[in-house]
Amino acid sequence: MAKSWKQQMKSWVTKKMELPADVLTDLPRVTMVGQIHIYIENHKGLLAFSDKEIRILLKQGQLLIKGQDLVIKVIMPEEIVLEGKIGQVLYLDE
Repeated sequence: MAKSWKQQMKSWVTKKMELPADVLTDLPRVTMVGQIHIYIENHKGLLAFSDKEIRILLKQGQLLIKGQDLVIKVIMPEEIVLEGKIGQVLYLDE
């Protein structure tokens, strides 16, 4: 599938201004600190939550986090902060 003009323009601006790809393209940014803390930006919502598994909707696909004693510390419209013992982080394509 060909990129739309708008997507091509965002890509060009991102490259020319040397910006991180997630700034203009709504890509998720996932930051982990060891196995105890994970910060997810640019999400589209929380799909499922338990103390062993969290499923987060992204623009394209889902993020599956598995572990133990998982807790949502902060949840905002575009950011989520999770804590616990993180065992796996999987990106699931649509």
